[in-house]
This record gives sequence, C-alpha cells and structure tokens, in this order.
Amino acid sequence: MSEPTGAARRRGPFKVGDQVQLTDPKGRHYTFTLEAGKNFHTHKGSFPHDELIGAPEGSVVRTTGNVAYLALRPLLPDYVLSMPRGAAVVYPKDAGQILAFADIFPGARVVEAGVGSGSLSSFLLRAIGDQGMLHSYERRADFAEIAQANVERYFGGPHPAWQLTVGDLQDNLSDSDVDRVILDMLAPWECLEAVSKALVPGGILCCYVATTTQLARTVESIREIGCFNEPTSWETMIRNWHIEGLAVRPDHRMIGHTGFLLTARRLADGVEPPMRRRRPAKGAYGEDYAGPNADGGTGR
Repeated sequence: MSEPTGAARRRGPFKVGDQVQLTDPKGRHYTFTLEAGKNFHTHKGSFPHDELIGAPEGSVVRTTGNVAYLALRPLLPDYVLSMPRGAAVVYPKDAGQILAFADIFPGARVVEAGVGSGSLSSFLLRAIGDQGMLHSYERRADFAEIAQANVERYFGGPHPAWQLTVGDLQDNLSDSDVDRVILDMLAPWECLEAVSKALVPGGILCCYVATTTQLARTVESIREIGCFNEPTSWETMIRNWHIEGLAVRPDHRMIGHTGFLLTARRLADGVEPPMRRRRPAKGAYGEDYAGPNADGGTGR
C-alpha cells in the first residue's frame, strides 16, 4: 500500500529538497530547503548543507563560528507561520479548533472558501487524506497562486485530494453531498443559501470571522435561513508558561484574539429547527432591530 501524500517527507534521514528548521541557542528558528553543494549562512558563521544530507533528524550542526544549531523538520504549525503570505494565515490554534469541532475525518468531502495563503488548506488536506476531497474557492487569483505554491511545497507536489477554484463560492459552487463547509471570509452570510444546498443532512458548517459584528450577523443569518441547528460560537487564546527551576510563571506575552469560530449542523430537508428555550437578553432585539440582512452590515 502506497504511503499517503507527503508522509515520506516527514520521516527518515534528511534528503535533498527537505525543509529543515534550525534552532539556535536562544530558541530562534531558521527554515531553509536542503540543496546539495549549498551553504547555510548566518551572522554566526556557516555550514554546508551536505553536512545534514543523510543525517538523522534531531542532529546538531556547528557553524564556522562554533555555534550549535538543532536541526529538525518543521512541524506544520511552524511551516504555516513561516511560509510566504498573501493574506493573513489561519493560526494553528484556530486550525486545530476547526479540525476538532468541525469533525474533519479521513475521507471527508470538504468545501473551503477563502484560501488566503494556504494555511488551513494544508491542515485540512492532511486530515482528510488522499481519499478525501477538498474543494477550495478563492476570489483573488494572486492569493490562490501563493496558496497553491505553499501547499505543494509542504506536500512535495500537488495533493490528489485538492481542487482549487478562483472565483466566488456562491457563484461557482457545484459540489454536492458535502460533509463539511469551512468559510473564512468577510461575509459568510452571503454563501449560506448555496452551502445549505451542498451540505448533507448532519453536515457541519464552520465559519471563521474576525469581528463581533461579523459574528453577530452570521449567527442571525444562520438562524434566519432555518435549515441549521442553533449555532455555537467561541474564541480561543493561548498563553505559554516560563519554567526555570522554581521560577514558574505565565509568559508576559500570549496569542490573544485572532478570530471567532462558529459551527452549526445541517438539518434534514423540510425540518424546522426546534424553538430555542433560552430567551434573549432584554433589549437584545430593540424596536430599531431590522434583521441580519439590513443595510449597514450589523442588522441594526
């Protein structure tokens, strides 16, 4: 049985064409591609790539300045944070939440809108495997070109489960019987009618938005369309800890707000969602509330 796409690049001794991540004594990372006969240069000296080619992962190399660097293959979270960008990337903390709470499984049929720089596409492709299907839509050709290059660099070539279309999802969506839809875009509510027709009953819609006004309008639009269950929304934050002997404390910096996530599940055709038992807060829908699709974008 053949190995999954990209698996051979994740194990064994370093080979020509592999991505290598060096870590210096201060914890700084440097990423490059191994090429025979080339040298890696830093302000602390240099060393030949040939010194790493054929060496096991986890080796230590020393520059001409006698500075030691730990050599490992970059993890996917490392790769997406260092790869060339067109648009902002989906951070690993949010990609992990999407994979978990959108329940991305091997062989899943997934539609993605808003490819950006290819960060989330890489996570999705690795999760669905060669037998799945990821159809990504990106309205900007320049972003699509950068994303395609980043994804193919990570997997070592084209991924058999990936199709990339340049254009608006609501105008070009032709997929049916889709298990999951991921929308990373400014106005996901514009795509709800199209994706509701593509999703299978029980399928999951997952939206990634940056602002509270986008979040509110998306949730209200999902409720209004009437073919999804009650959406769930949240955000995640990461705080690392410094541990040095008895000095154990949280780091002074953290990865705070990057975006909001929300998920909702497609109901069977002809089924109305059960009425919410929880009453909205007093004043949540005032006399001037005009609905999620009113002019101005916030529904107010």
